[in-house]
Amino acid sequence: MTLLSRASQGAELDCAKEVFMSEGMSHARRAGSVTIAVFFSRIFGLVREVVLNNLIGPGRALDAFLLAFRIPNLLRDLLAEGALSNAFVSVFSKKLEKEGKEAAFELANKVVTLLLALMSVIVAVGILIAPWIVSALGAGFEDAQKRELAIELTRILFPFILFVSLAALLMGLLNSLGSFFLPASASTVFNIASIIFGLLFAWMFDPAFGERAIYGFAFGTLLGGVAQMACQIPKAWSMGYRPMLKWDTMHPDVREIGRLMLPAVVGGAAVQINVLVNTTFASFLPEGTITCLSNAFRLMQLPIGLFGVAIATVTLPTIARHAAQDNRAAFRSKLARAFRHALALGLPAATGLAVLAVPVVRMIFERGRFSAEDTLTTALGLQGYAIGLAAYASIKVLTPAFIAHGDPNTPLRVSLIGIGLNLVFNTVFVFVLKWGIFGLALSTSLVALINLTQLSWKMRQHLGGFESRALFSLLLRLTISCAVMALTVWSVAHALDGLVVFGFLGNLIQVFLLVLCGAASFLSLGWALRVQETRELLGALFARFLKKGRG
Repeated sequence: MTLLSRASQGAELDCAKEVFMSEGMSHARRAGSVTIAVFFSRIFGLVREVVLNNLIGPGRALDAFLLAFRIPNLLRDLLAEGALSNAFVSVFSKKLEKEGKEAAFELANKVVTLLLALMSVIVAVGILIAPWIVSALGAGFEDAQKRELAIELTRILFPFILFVSLAALLMGLLNSLGSFFLPASASTVFNIASIIFGLLFAWMFDPAFGERAIYGFAFGTLLGGVAQMACQIPKAWSMGYRPMLKWDTMHPDVREIGRLMLPAVVGGAAVQINVLVNTTFASFLPEGTITCLSNAFRLMQLPIGLFGVAIATVTLPTIARHAAQDNRAAFRSKLARAFRHALALGLPAATGLAVLAVPVVRMIFERGRFSAEDTLTTALGLQGYAIGLAAYASIKVLTPAFIAHGDPNTPLRVSLIGIGLNLVFNTVFVFVLKWGIFGLALSTSLVALINLTQLSWKMRQHLGGFESRALFSLLLRLTISCAVMALTVWSVAHALDGLVVFGFLGNLIQVFLLVLCGAASFLSLGWALRVQETRELLGALFARFLKKGRG
């Protein structure tokens, strides 16, 4: 390559940076490393589910395992991506801003000590009352062996909560210190470790991978939680943190974390608690429904992790500092931009999943003991969840903002309303309308949409506005872009319908072509309609492409 061409490409790169490096671009790029880490976490989480579905298959053993893991996994989501992490980051970031690292680390050790004591008690109680937990969540289980299996698995899995709580605290500490990639990658470590140890222990329990193999996967999941915690310790140590026990429940900052956290446990948990309720309703449906519903939720969680959690993770420390500085304008601007990014990525993802539900589920799951009938059941659940996907992602962004703003009670109130609505919707959809798995997923989506409406309206009141004009303009343009994308994908899928598809590779090629056509239509129309968030995404990709070309 000549010096002239290098200079030309260097000028193009500089020009691209000048054009595209706006505040939104900067925010998108800060979320980029987290998005990559979360992407691998969700992918390996999906691999874990595929392994379970193919080796064990939807049925008694896997239904019992998923029910047993509901409570630990619920607390995992609340802690790792919710109440504890958000409350800790808000207080820790303010402490770091005002008093420095030493005071902030001392606070962290006081929280660690209290957390160890509290979670140890919760684990002990959970193991003791496992039969009552299974009776509540699996009210529709008529098989005594299935119920007993669920109880035993619940007792094996409950200590998982202790390790993942400490992992969540370390994640919050590292995020506040500006380290995002490793904490976001900790879930990848969990998934990889749980797959490896799960397969090993499953083979030891039952080499033929019969029903007893599920015990091995339970122990593998427990060790995965240990790995998720342990992998973050060296990074925290390198940044100056020295863990030690310090008991001080009366410290003002510890009490502030508790004040923010306790209502936020429910405030950030509407979706997860509703999924828990859905499990109980699913226990009254045909065997395997719990597994198929879990598969659909796992697929829906992939884009939520990529967009909602990633954007929220990099936004929270910044808006917490703006709150500490009492800078309302900066707080509003940063949060509104993060909210729009979540919608701009969540709506097309939801549209794609709804249109491509059957081919996506078939490609990922349909092999081994997972049948074509299981594919159709899971796809119905996925379509129901897709209706609320953008709302799920946006709630991940908005809920921590209320905590940073010092108002954890609004998410609490909104969530309590949502939980009540979900019970009503489920009763109507499942027992009256007989909509089965689709009704369960649709209920959760409707609740998420209602919750998002309430949260965004209240935040607008808090901040004296929420850049509503830009938000409504974005929603209109996104609706048009998503409608065209759906029509494009449907047309291409109809054209490919007559082609013979052989196995996984054929399904993969078909899904890839459909996703490519959908993405191309959405991005090109978004660019033509001047959707700023789409332009920022394309700009980041364009600048990175030029940078690689220069290298």
